[in-house]
Amino acid sequence: MTSRRVLDVAIVGAGMVGAALALDLARRGFDVALIESRAPASWRAEDEVDLRVVALAASSIALLRHLDVWTAIASARASAYRRMRVWDALAPGSLGFDAADEGASALGYIVENKLIQSVLWQAVERHGDIALHCPARVVASELDAGSAARTLAFEDGSQLRARLVVAADGADSALRGLLGIETHDRDYAQRGIVAHIAHARAHEATAWQRFLPGATLAFLPLADGRSSIVWSVENDEAERLLALDDEAFRAELGAAFDFRLGAVTATTKRAAFPLRLRLAERYIGPRFALVGDAAHVVHPLAGQGVNLGFRDAVELANTLVDARERKADFATEHVLRRYERRRRSDNAVSARAFDAIQRGFGSDNPALAALRGAGLALIDRVVPLKRFFARRAAG
Repeated sequence: MTSRRVLDVAIVGAGMVGAALALDLARRGFDVALIESRAPASWRAEDEVDLRVVALAASSIALLRHLDVWTAIASARASAYRRMRVWDALAPGSLGFDAADEGASALGYIVENKLIQSVLWQAVERHGDIALHCPARVVASELDAGSAARTLAFEDGSQLRARLVVAADGADSALRGLLGIETHDRDYAQRGIVAHIAHARAHEATAWQRFLPGATLAFLPLADGRSSIVWSVENDEAERLLALDDEAFRAELGAAFDFRLGAVTATTKRAAFPLRLRLAERYIGPRFALVGDAAHVVHPLAGQGVNLGFRDAVELANTLVDARERKADFATEHVLRRYERRRRSDNAVSARAFDAIQRGFGSDNPALAALRGAGLALIDRVVPLKRFFARRAAG
């Protein structure tokens, strides 16, 4: 792998965001390397639906269309949601969004992480101008003398040089640590329980979310008529729910959802993941940048994590292209500051908003509950305000 040739961009981490960024830059004429410690598992139609799903917003779908991978994803197994319904367990008042109000066919799509990753990986493998290094693990990163490039050192002793290094290696980014970037963290002391469930009534192509004391519960429509759930609860409650047999779990889940879709009739195995807020204190430095979960991890209640990451990829690619067209050095901190200013601000506002919603809607204070219900009802009635929230969610 060692070469004295200097690449334009080396991206460490080939998850959804890293792979999308690599494809976008390569398609726009950049000399790109993509580094990943292990290849993702292949998606197969005959396999059970992956427990990890994402709600892709319009902005993310636009990126995937631009990369010529959306057709493969949509034709495999993607579920459009045309409506969204949000309500509070402790107060009257609800909020609803409908794609028809925006003249659109869908608000977004529920898609398996594994499917998106698999399709992007295949596109990377087919692209002749992306140098794919897998398996490969970065153990050091140093700024070259003269600061014209960065050298990445690998576990096997080989090296790679690039004008810009991008960390896209996830929430526990090893490269972020090597670069000495600190994060601001908050442990929610909660876990998100995920499963796919069947129910007595049709999901109506609707994404449902209910706020409960100390918890949030989302039902996301799947293409096969079932729903994927994300039930965010305190750690002790998560342990209790995970220990229930299927019959007891279905009964508690149906009650928590107010039986909006009737009885829960079947469930897959359950899994859970810890919930936390993590924001990198900076996104750029001497010839490096962070994107995706390496830069920010947010509460899943709004389903915006991967959408924020894809917006990072789009903004960084546009920043680099703009600098190149002006014949500027695209990897200087002066140029990268535009990317950091735009994305760090947007991500921080989004993360703090989700955090405030989680705190406010998690309270069982009757006065606060009444205020929440009134707020939802107000947004639902005031068309400009409702449209603002709908467009914000769509990116």
